[in-house]
Amino acid sequence: MRHISTSVAVAVLAAALLLAKHRARRRRRVVGIIPARYQSVRFPGKPLVDILGKPMVVRTYEQARRSVTLDALFVATDDERIADACRKAGAHVLMTSSTCPNGTERCNEAVGKLEKEFDIVVNIQGDEPLMEPEVIDDIVRALQDSPDAVYSTACTPLAREEVAMRNRVKCIVDACGYAIYFSRGLLPANKQGVAKPFPEPFAEKPYLLHLGIQCYDRRFLAKYCKMPATPLMLMEDLEQLKVIENGYKIKVIMVDHCAHGVDEPEDVASIESKMHALGCT
Repeated sequence: MRHISTSVAVAVLAAALLLAKHRARRRRRVVGIIPARYQSVRFPGKPLVDILGKPMVVRTYEQARRSVTLDALFVATDDERIADACRKAGAHVLMTSSTCPNGTERCNEAVGKLEKEFDIVVNIQGDEPLMEPEVIDDIVRALQDSPDAVYSTACTPLAREEVAMRNRVKCIVDACGYAIYFSRGLLPANKQGVAKPFPEPFAEKPYLLHLGIQCYDRRFLAKYCKMPATPLMLMEDLEQLKVIENGYKIKVIMVDHCAHGVDEPEDVASIESKMHALGCT
């Protein structure tokens, strides 16, 4: 019995060492990319809009720079006005093509220009100047701790009166914290077609707002950008649905984030008010 117990102990120790070695080698090298384009149908020049005396994209860069998991951080743009404003503020800039159809592909192009290789790419929305660096750190760690996922993101509770708003992207997740679906419409829906409390015993369960921040496995990101568009992605106009439609997993973390991004000019005043309340300068 002693011999068997010793063998089992040795096997357990060997397995633990292998696991520790795997975790030590897990996706460690992390780069943050802030894609920024000047042209916008609803808000031209949005990255350069003044937020308490600084361009919004610079505010976002300064906030993201406080993350402890990012090994490098860049603004990726095709516009010299944005690049100049960022460089004057001390930000690192990567120039990308004007033909990039979205922020994801701009991130992929930008990372391809770097001499150093990275394991994880974080797409940080330039119109989220109040995105907490802790949220960046949390989604990076979530991807590192989820080897079966290729993508991680964050959600926060959504006020019921905002559930019907089309510019609020909703998300539902499974019991293990992986995304099931995203939508601009009511999600989850019900027979009445109106936002209402979940049935008992889940009455306290919130609707979930998807935050724009996205974290990718680097190899998957390169593959993703070569995948053709998918039906649900086109129907909802949501890039992340292409991940789910192709059978990949998205890990979702829950955070308490009360500041929405700047979608339209009238959102600027709200952001500045929140920054004043936080004592931002």
